[in-house]
Amino acid sequence: MITTQYRQFSISLLLSLMALLWGCAEVEKKPSDTANVLNQAAEHYVKLGLELGEYDKDYIDAYLGPDKWKKHAKAQLRSKQQLASDISQLLQKLAAIDVANQDLKLRHKALFRNVRAMDVRARMLVGETFTFAEEARLIYDTSIPEYDLTKFDQTLSEINKLVPGEGDLAQRVDAFRKQFAITEGKVSEVVDLAIAECKKRSDKYISLPKNERFELEYVTDKSWSGYNWYQGDNKSLMQINQDFPMQIERAIVLGCHEGYPGHHVWNVLIENNLLNKKGWVEYSIFPLFSPYALIAEGSANYGVELAFPDNQKVLYERNVLFPIAGLDPTTADVLDKLNQLTEQLSHSITATAQLYLNGEISRDEAIEQRRKYALVSPEKAQQSVRFIEQYRAYVLNYNLGKDIVSAYINKQSQDEDGKWQAFERMLTELSTASDMTQ
Repeated sequence: MITTQYRQFSISLLLSLMALLWGCAEVEKKPSDTANVLNQAAEHYVKLGLELGEYDKDYIDAYLGPDKWKKHAKAQLRSKQQLASDISQLLQKLAAIDVANQDLKLRHKALFRNVRAMDVRARMLVGETFTFAEEARLIYDTSIPEYDLTKFDQTLSEINKLVPGEGDLAQRVDAFRKQFAITEGKVSEVVDLAIAECKKRSDKYISLPKNERFELEYVTDKSWSGYNWYQGDNKSLMQINQDFPMQIERAIVLGCHEGYPGHHVWNVLIENNLLNKKGWVEYSIFPLFSPYALIAEGSANYGVELAFPDNQKVLYERNVLFPIAGLDPTTADVLDKLNQLTEQLSHSITATAQLYLNGEISRDEAIEQRRKYALVSPEKAQQSVRFIEQYRAYVLNYNLGKDIVSAYINKQSQDEDGKWQAFERMLTELSTASDMTQ
């Protein structure tokens, strides 16, 4: 009787152990199964994105995936309506996935938000309209502040004291800035030196692959002042628009924003850390209209003050760049004061874009607002409105994006080393605006 009970107990224990081991195996399988589902969704996302890019020419900023996928997108391009429908189905599929594994949860959240942004662009492609605030929320994962133009007017009053004289303030400031145009023939030398200094300061804190490099081109007839076209394999093509004479302060800004620690650094880290190391295929495509555009542009703008904290930018410009550019170094400080004040007007483009794209002001009124609050010529104001028309709510990423990034980094650390460490982590940790402002 004891033997029988013992056998029954042993069998029961064995069955329990087997069930436990089977359960553990199931737990171990789930992340793998989820990973496979995410891999399939990620590949589908990239292929749909390539097709969307055939219709929406600004959508794809860079593509690092298989060439056959790109060829297939061109050869088997589905209709706009079918494409929008298939993107919507992918979004619904991702919304239904429940992920427990922390690393996969992070990946899932990022993929879902990228597909949500792609879904909005596809719906716009087939004629659906969105308010500026809806674009901000659904594409860039952020909320727009309420803007009061009278606050910008208060800043204009301060600028009026700095640049006294008769007549229109924008004309006066535009004329005042002309004295800071880099001497013809010196632009390349000044820009090369500025980029080298930005790289030197970034390299001190962020290690990049030995073969990282960039090519620099000067172009015209663009709605933007500078652009980084990432080529893959740690290489960027940086383009600088020369529609208007280059002002001296643009050299450092472009060097940091487009290069180090801006877009070039971000792109290199994304390619190496997420695409190559983790094998997350969704990072073979860099969509321009994505919640990570806010991180990209915000970090690129914040990167200027990260690389040149306090008054280091004006000191470097005055001591190094002004003499080479053929400018009077004694005027550097007054230009810096003007730039600090005009920085307070940076959100004015978002305020104007919201009014214009929502149909609350006309194109002429938008141009006049850009002329007034950007303190530029009518020609530059028209260029600014062209940018708004082409990229829509994307404009918020430069100013609101910088504010969000700056506040986030300053929350992480107050010392220089800590800020750089937090900055590098932020570039690939896949947080977006709603995460960073909690």
